Amino acid sequence: MPKTSSTPKPKETELYVPVKALLEGLGYEVKGEVGKADIVAVRIPENGEPEDPVVVELKTGFSLSLFHQGIDRQKLTDDVYIAVPRGTGKPFLKALKNNKNLCRRLGLGLITVRLKDGFTEVHLDPAPYQPRQSKIKKSRLLREFMNRVGDPNEGGAARRTNIITAYRQDALRCLRYLHEHGPTKAAIIAKSVDVTRARTIMAADHYGWFERVHIERDGKPLLGIYGITPKGELAMVEFKDVLKGI
Repeated sequence: MPKTSSTPKPKETELYVPVKALLEGLGYEVKGEVGKADIVAVRIPENGEPEDPVVVELKTGFSLSLFHQGIDRQKLTDDVYIAVPRGTGKPFLKALKNNKNLCRRLGLGLITVRLKDGFTEVHLDPAPYQPRQSKIKKSRLLREFMNRVGDPNEGGAARRTNIITAYRQDALRCLRYLHEHGPTKAAIIAKSVDVTRARTIMAADHYGWFERVHIERDGKPLLGIYGITPKGELAMVEFKDVLKGI
């Protein structure tokens, strides 16, 4: 049986020459494996004291140990970078974006190296992290907290598809009213269950529980009448414990 060829795993040493060339191009004197650091770069002015060193930690991919090493090297200098091989495709780009955000929060710089040609790119320079809070997201979080009745969810749930939000609780109130009273005008439901957005919830029908019902009176169709779908009837059973608390 013929052996299948596989791409050999890159080595950390393959990153050294491209990163060293980058730093030397910026005027640094560069040496490898100084103390615990993979790379140390220093600018030494003529007749002057050496500037603070730049430290670069090399790894064949993003990992928790790489970030631990980067944080540890911050005991030596503020200018610490991590360097990894540059991958291809959407998975790598997503990983790059996520890990760039992590580096920003940790005050680390980020470098990637394209091993096939040695192209080296600095994606982020080290800098103190200054968190920026979103007033809109904070307001949304507090509104959801205040509008949600009770505490129907266990924190840390792996599946978030059935999380009981305030929106779902309002939808369940509408569902229960229809289950008990049959097809009803949206305005009546809104007033009866104290859900001002009842019409919007039933019209959007994100859960597939509601349907418009065609009813005529004196030969004229009544508008805004809603009933329950078969999926809505199943939801009455699925969420019976939640319904007891709202």
